[in-house]
Amino acid sequence: MPQLIVVLVLALVLTGCQSSPTAGQEAESTAATTADDGAGTDSGSDDDAAAVTLPPTTGRFDYQLGTAYELDGGLDVVVRDATAQPADGAYGICYVNGFQTQPDQADLWLGDNEDLLLHDAAGELVIDPDWPDEYILDPSTEEQRDRILDLLGPVITGCADAGFSGVEIDNLDTWTRFDDPDTGLIEEDAALALAGAYIDLAHGAGLAIGQKNAAEATTAGRELGFDFAVTEECAAYTECGAYTDVYGEHVLQIEYTDNLPDGFEAVCADPDRGPLTILRDRDLVGPDDEAYAYEQC
Repeated sequence: MPQLIVVLVLALVLTGCQSSPTAGQEAESTAATTADDGAGTDSGSDDDAAAVTLPPTTGRFDYQLGTAYELDGGLDVVVRDATAQPADGAYGICYVNGFQTQPDQADLWLGDNEDLLLHDAAGELVIDPDWPDEYILDPSTEEQRDRILDLLGPVITGCADAGFSGVEIDNLDTWTRFDDPDTGLIEEDAALALAGAYIDLAHGAGLAIGQKNAAEATTAGRELGFDFAVTEECAAYTECGAYTDVYGEHVLQIEYTDNLPDGFEAVCADPDRGPLTILRDRDLVGPDDEAYAYEQC
């Protein structure tokens, strides 16, 4: 009997010495559970992308690069140039020319930064034949990409500071248009590397970022981290499915009045079109201009 009493006393003492989980351990366990629960978002897998807000897929959409204006009844999604202010009460997307120069900013790139511009085999600057006042950026090396980002990065972060929720980066497709060393060559890998740098910068600033055009690169663009797509004339060139197959409903589509092979009704009837599809005049002028055109499916 005395031996039994000693055994029972020892058991009680040992039981009392076993500590319960500390507050720190409980918090660590809770944090791990929260992280697991938050995995997998529509905006990509990295933490920055998970924090951005994607554009609505319903409502009224407008593309206002030429002139910023208000429409009666309001708008839900509006794309405006980086030099404009976002529209009140709408999801604002900021336009940035990320692979070519803007017409009024040539001085920024010439002189000390001219080596960041594409040259042909003869050493001459390459100009976009469709936009003769725009030079082509040359992202061929990591150093050049870093310096390009030094110049355009403040434009992107400025979009966030101005109150935009998203940004679209234009002219990703330069590598498809400038593919000859004699007349100017952009490598696909270099262009996508610069795109990836823009994506990281935008997400870090809290902006969703859209792939602009380049139907050939929708899968690569989505894998890089683009959150949505902005496509011009995908119906005219029968390539809308390349965008909606990859980005789903997060596709903003613009068609133009001077390039409608089958009419706008056919565009709207296309099952592959983006949920927000509009028809605009080529110069994107305001309602006071006689050339103004605007319709939405």
